[in-house]
This record gives sequence, structure tokens and C-alpha cells, in this order.
Amino acid sequence: MKTASLALALLAFITGGSAVAAPPEPQREVIVPAFAHAIANVPGKTLTALVVSYAPGAKTPAHRHGQAFVVGYVLEGAIRSKLDNGQEVVYRAGESWTEQPGAHHAVSDNASATEPAKLLAIFVADSKEKNLVTLDKK
Repeated sequence: MKTASLALALLAFITGGSAVAAPPEPQREVIVPAFAHAIANVPGKTLTALVVSYAPGAKTPAHRHGQAFVVGYVLEGAIRSKLDNGQEVVYRAGESWTEQPGAHHAVSDNASATEPAKLLAIFVADSKEKNLVTLDKK
């Protein structure tokens, strides 16, 4: 019995205090606001852009963009995307896609485990809408 306790204590010391290692959380994207401008000829609507950077293998959890119309434009690398019940598609630098209001973005991640990726996400949304990304509840 003492040997088992000593082994667990030694394992806890080696692993930094935990005898059972939890699986690592997937790396998330980094989002930086680029700009937001009211659309002069469409009262009540705003054009907003975000730069979304993905480290190799990084992912965004499944999400929605409310009632915004969205354009995704890949700036660097390759982005894997799946909307609603559609097919997964890999978009490369210079390619783009659109998302209809209310669409479910089931997959959005860096398609590479070794290279970074970056996209420009452009939203046309109600000016009063401040939360442009709503993650699915787990």
C-alpha cells in the first residue's frame, strides 16, 4: 500500500501536481477588430471586419453570427469551413465564401497542423448588434 501511495506521489510531482493528466484544450483562434462603419445608404446597418488568426491546428468552436450576412476571405494559409449541413470545404489564400443570416458555422479551423492561417471576416449586421459571434452551448 505504501508503495502505491509513493508511486502516486512521485507521479504527481513529475506531472506538476496531478496524477491524472487532463487532455489539452484545442487551441483557439485570435480575433482582432479591423474596422466598423455605418452603411450610409442602408440605415441601421453596419459593416464590420475582424481579422481571425489561427495557429497551426487551431479551431473555432461551432457558432452562429445571428442575423448578420458574412463574407469570409482567406488572407493566409488554408481554412476548413462547413456551413449548416453542407460539405466541408478548404479555402486557400485569395478565396472567399458567404454565410447567410442565421447560418450555423459547424466547422471553422486551420486546415494545416503545421502552417498558420488568417482570414478577414466581414459582417453586414444591424447597427445595434454588438455580439457578432455566438458559440454553440456545449
